[in-house]
Amino acid sequence: MSGVKLEEVFKVGGVPTHTFVEPVEYNQLIVALRTPGRGIVVEGPSGIGKTTALMRAIDKLCIKEDVINLSGRRTQDIDLIKELPNMGDVGIVLIDDFHRLDNKIKQDIADHLKLLADEESTGSKIIVLGINQAGQTLIKFAQDLNNRLEVISFEKNPDEKVRELLNKGQDALKININIIDDIVSESNGSFYIAQMLASQICIDANILESSQEIQSVEVSFEFSRGKVFDRLSRSFKDCATAFCQGTRVRPEGRAPYLHLLYWLAQSDDWTVSIKHILRQHPEHRGSIIQVAEKGYLASLINTNPEISSVLHYDSVSQLLTVEDPQFMYYIKNLSWNKFAKDIGFDSIGFTTPYDFALSFAGEDREIAKMLFDKFEERETHVFYDKNEQHRILAQDVEDYLRPIYQSDAEFVVVLLSLSYPKKIWCKFESDNFKQRFKEKSVIPIWFDEVQPGLFDETTRVGGISFVRSINIENQLDSIVDLCCKKLQEFRNERN
Repeated sequence: MSGVKLEEVFKVGGVPTHTFVEPVEYNQLIVALRTPGRGIVVEGPSGIGKTTALMRAIDKLCIKEDVINLSGRRTQDIDLIKELPNMGDVGIVLIDDFHRLDNKIKQDIADHLKLLADEESTGSKIIVLGINQAGQTLIKFAQDLNNRLEVISFEKNPDEKVRELLNKGQDALKININIIDDIVSESNGSFYIAQMLASQICIDANILESSQEIQSVEVSFEFSRGKVFDRLSRSFKDCATAFCQGTRVRPEGRAPYLHLLYWLAQSDDWTVSIKHILRQHPEHRGSIIQVAEKGYLASLINTNPEISSVLHYDSVSQLLTVEDPQFMYYIKNLSWNKFAKDIGFDSIGFTTPYDFALSFAGEDREIAKMLFDKFEERETHVFYDKNEQHRILAQDVEDYLRPIYQSDAEFVVVLLSLSYPKKIWCKFESDNFKQRFKEKSVIPIWFDEVQPGLFDETTRVGGISFVRSINIENQLDSIVDLCCKKLQEFRNERN
């Protein structure tokens, strides 16, 4: 008798069964579905679990047979969506991919939603499902819809929810995966990415279905992660290239499309606002206005089916959004400077806010501070937490630090003392920079009290030894000198 199949557990298409996890927004969704007449907008990044949650909530309330499913992607559905305001009582209508409808249809649906809410209709209910700020787009068309809609915004899932999904998958397949923490960290709140990575890891471990006995899955996360990226690269590199090059490559220009995709890759919510970009990057103001406000950006996306399948631009809200979680994972893990050169932009370099970021245990703060001061004397820009307390104040510390260790520093200098693996924040930082070992962007400093094998991952790359009993000043001078030479060599190669 065969067991439960891998593709039935860690699903990369369709509604999950074994691994369904109620998102934080689930109860709000249930109540909204039970409220007569009141329209619902479910918005949020693709891959976050909003469609799955909605379908499971509909099943739970036993109203699936009453729901008419329409999509802004299906040509045959668009005519029916246009007619909804004239059709009287139609029951529950779900409009998926609402953001893809043209503005006239959006305006008519907004007016209809207002009417249904005012009449407290029990015969019709419209559910709009779309990407980020679908609710705000509707309100732009009908300003007084604000209090007549239930807008449920799905955000990236907390780590404990992603871990719950993975644990359900492990139980269904009767396995123990050795790198669950890595999958949780890499998923960045996306249920879809967690399913995709877990599926590849099981394939690499020859786990294709459940067995009678619990099996241990012992694989290298970097190996499986690399296979996922290679597969996605084959699928999406041409699409990303076509978008970044626009109608034709202008090597001497400011590469606005390339920069837009780069900024999109850095975003946490898979969306960039043109208005915010113009404020944050005034040096690109002319080129961005040229492509966004003159319609070139919308035209590039809308006339290329491959691009429009993964990107969407809303000219009303001026939001550029990723629609495919696999594409988002691909661009987040691109080596952007290499990619820019590969597609013809030899003069474009993506500079980082920091030259170096220090990672260390609190017990070694005195040495870290001395190292920071010496880096500063060499006129390099270094992230050192105590020097940035005023910027961290009132912010989510994890959200602030994550991009610094992932990509905002050219190199991470990590002080590997005996205390390092015992600290929670060191674990958080190392989780976010460990993928950069393959990029040759992590410089380990091994303290002499550390036993061989404690930091096995770091021994695969070149590092520097530090002996506490020898003159510290001289050693730090030598470390800074070597790091600065490495930085200069890197810049020369990039340019």
